[in-house]
Amino acid sequence: MDRIDLLRIFIRVVESGSFTRAADTLGLPRSSVSLAIRDLEARMGTRLLHRTTRKVSATQEGLALLARSQRLVSDFEETENLFRQTKASPAGKLRVDMPGRIGRLIVAPALPEFLARYPQIDIDMGVTDRAVDLVENSIDCVLRVGPLGDSGLIARFIGNLALINVASPAYLASHGTPQGLDELDSHLAVAYASPSTGRVEPWEWIERGETMSRAMRSRVVVNSAEAYIACCLAGLGLIQIPAYDVRAHLGAGELVEVMPGHRAAPMPMTLLFPHRQPLPRRLEVFSDWLADLLRRNVLA
Repeated sequence: MDRIDLLRIFIRVVESGSFTRAADTLGLPRSSVSLAIRDLEARMGTRLLHRTTRKVSATQEGLALLARSQRLVSDFEETENLFRQTKASPAGKLRVDMPGRIGRLIVAPALPEFLARYPQIDIDMGVTDRAVDLVENSIDCVLRVGPLGDSGLIARFIGNLALINVASPAYLASHGTPQGLDELDSHLAVAYASPSTGRVEPWEWIERGETMSRAMRSRVVVNSAEAYIACCLAGLGLIQIPAYDVRAHLGAGELVEVMPGHRAAPMPMTLLFPHRQPLPRRLEVFSDWLADLLRRNVLA
């Protein structure tokens, strides 16, 4: 049995949690599945599965191999398709990661259309506001908002995300509506702390083409976009937020834009890929689809 077949069997055993179920779905004798796992463990030089009478589960080493195996098998199957027919549908599993609210509000509702268009692609979508390591976590691509560090990853710029200043009507009724920067001393902001570093972001604006910043008084500090918006809706202070993120609240009159002439600099949106080219076809079509979706729904 070749190595790709061993990996296919290993993946199916982990996903089904059973040698018997894996054998049934693969159309193989259970003995062949057990022999394949023993062969793979011998090749790897480590135990890959915990075996009990009720369930089979991956060891820590097995989990590490699983992500890499899924990518290797998907790449191999796609390569086979290139030579079977030139217009073969992209296939395989993609592991992607993106900020929480973009994933929930924009990408998840649109995914049925993508999956219907590409029925042989499966998506493992991570949704978090924390930075993730693509290589360590075997992620195919990640969407990041804001300036990038020198990661050495392959970057695809999508566009700039506009930021606006907003407050709730209740807050403005209590504290007044700020008209200029000199009035900010008498106002409160909901403070946002980076989930990765814990650093509290300052209040920013553009002046003569340069980004300026200052500290704001606050009584609440949060570390997620959901809590940031919720606290603003509750009347706890001003916030600076991507315009798309509060579009519905603005339309419903639940939030109001303030100081439109003193917005923060827009934030770049970028797709990042691991150190490899060319991109697999499944990743190429997904990244094109995602970039178009974001330009239409987030950057517009």
